[in-house]
Amino acid sequence: MFVKQFIRFTGVGAIGTTGHYITLIVLVEALGTDAVFASLAGFIVGALINYQLNRSYTFQSTANHRSALPKFFIIAAIGALLNTVIMAFAIQQAGLHYFLSQVLATCIVLVWGFVGNRFWTFNNAGNENG
Repeated sequence: MFVKQFIRFTGVGAIGTTGHYITLIVLVEALGTDAVFASLAGFIVGALINYQLNRSYTFQSTANHRSALPKFFIIAAIGALLNTVIMAFAIQQAGLHYFLSQVLATCIVLVWGFVGNRFWTFNNAGNENG
């Protein structure tokens, strides 16, 4: 079950990541926005896409939205902070290209998000439908 959920989480994450990266690239390339800020904006777009897909498909959770949604956004906010710190460090300190920096950040945040959401956000123990 764990491996199957991780594969589903990764697939759902690919959809959210597509939204994230499109936002990042459009903001940087078309609008000249700072890459770290653009990455944060993209992260928010990806998080909104991921909530419902992970709730219904990946974890098939019966946790009610009043319980799961705030938990999801806490996990996502911590993920966004990790993403932003990694982006800032990789670009400003390590001198990496913004896109390579984002790939690195995505891999790290993927693991964080799966563990947090599997064991806390969408843990069905004691939750009601809704």
